[in-house]
Amino acid sequence: MLTSDREQIRKKLLTLQAELLELADTSRQAAQTVELDQASVGRLSRMDALQSQQMAKESGRRRQLQLARIESALQRLESDEYGLCCECGEAINPRRLAVDPTSILCIDCARG
Repeated sequence: MLTSDREQIRKKLLTLQAELLELADTSRQAAQTVELDQASVGRLSRMDALQSQQMAKESGRRRQLQLARIESALQRLESDEYGLCCECGEAINPRRLAVDPTSILCIDCARG
């Protein structure tokens, strides 16, 4: 892999990482505990709030998973293993990596 390609991929991964971290900061409040006082919040509003809280928690979990995948991709980039399938060792199609730079499997291994 060319040095310019590696740097471009690194920038893309770091930009994605920064966006996810910024999003995590702004969505922390949505995942906070829902207030139990039904005098100030109606039953349906409370159910909406609980549903929103659960969705925010799930989004946070997915964000953490994606951040871990980005960190793993950055480590593979440093160790010259980036772009190689973790199953078969063959090169991952560059178009696949362009869509998801954190891919660890080639298309054949991902199908299987």
